[in-house]
Amino acid sequence: MFQYTDTKNAPGAIGPYSQAILSNGFLYASGQIPINPATGNIETEDIAQQTEQVCKNVAAILEANGLTFDNVIKTTCFLAEIADFAAFNEVYANYFSSKPARSCVAVKDIPKGALCEIEIIAVANP
Repeated sequence: MFQYTDTKNAPGAIGPYSQAILSNGFLYASGQIPINPATGNIETEDIAQQTEQVCKNVAAILEANGLTFDNVIKTTCFLAEIADFAAFNEVYANYFSSKPARSCVAVKDIPKGALCEIEIIAVANP
């Protein structure tokens, strides 16, 4: 059985995918970019502020499933510029304090010109 996440507190999908799927005790969340769900726009060009919005979007998806950042066991992070790595990490560390496993890579482009994107896997039944 699958349970699809559809919360208005995180941006809606901008393509043919779900915000997240809960299956067999695991939450698989699609990559979140720094869209403000209230406006549907990216409202800043600063990596720290964009990372903050991405983490708020991840938090909304976790909350919608009765979870917290402590349930996250793996993240995959995408940066438009590897030079933003340190600034990204400063904000990221405030949210992912349980230190889940992580991959972080620089990519050519992120949808809507975002500077960062985070996708997660969380365990619902630890």
